[in-house]
Amino acid sequence: MAWFEDFEVGQRAAFGRYEVERAEVLEFARRYDPQPFHLSDAAAATTHFGRLAASGWHSTAMTMAMIVANMGDDGDVGGSLGAAGVDELRWLRPVHPGDVLRCETEVIAVIPSNSRPDRGIVRTRMTVFNQHDDPVMTFIPIALFRRRPKTE
Repeated sequence: MAWFEDFEVGQRAAFGRYEVERAEVLEFARRYDPQPFHLSDAAAATTHFGRLAASGWHSTAMTMAMIVANMGDDGDVGGSLGAAGVDELRWLRPVHPGDVLRCETEVIAVIPSNSRPDRGIVRTRMTVFNQHDDPVMTFIPIALFRRRPKTE
């Protein structure tokens, strides 16, 4: 569990392992992003994807699953208050069924809140890689963290 005080600019972490399954790619696409190249091998073959590709939104959701799993198995998220959004989301390469994803992150800003002294913002540069170490997605989360409770 992490608190605002646990972060320093330049701090790095590597975590996660997510195996992309064909059935999951199709299910997500049917429900949330039903474009032909996310639903059909034949349709995807006629595009720059070349074969069935996961939705970028699905890639983002798979990354979120790795982030939450990295917080710990006990369900205690410590100082995490979620996020205020993301900046600079980029889908750099397609994610395909059979790919194995992982994350690397670097803290780029630690900003105490002026209006809420019990918390602050932690901005990181998140890069998601496939099994070939090719970056497939980048973004900058704007995460909110509580300050560690004071003990008396």
